[in-house]
Amino acid sequence: MLVFALMALTLSVILAFISFWLPTTHPDTEKLSPYECGFDPLGSARLPYSMRFFLVAILFLLFDLEIALLLPLPWAIQLPMPHTVIMWALAILVLLTMGFIYEWAQAGLEWAE
Repeated sequence: MLVFALMALTLSVILAFISFWLPTTHPDTEKLSPYECGFDPLGSARLPYSMRFFLVAILFLLFDLEIALLLPLPWAIQLPMPHTVIMWALAILVLLTMGFIYEWAQAGLEWAE
């Protein structure tokens, strides 16, 4: 057990030293900028945002929430009444699928016009 701990410690220290020495850093204006969103931080703060960007972001959050809601489903099947859990999961899937089809039909998922 001591041998494995020493090997892990040695390997960790070696990799830490390599990670400090290996990369070559050439900072440019993009990396030195405090903002990473693509907007010019020195320009006007009154620029309009793209509404399509926010729609895509909200759709991403919605479908990410779907995954979070459906994640406990395999464990919930072991409950005494799994039919209720499966019914609610199917209701969530059907509702989100219908919303996805609607957004697709309305061309809400197209980034460029």
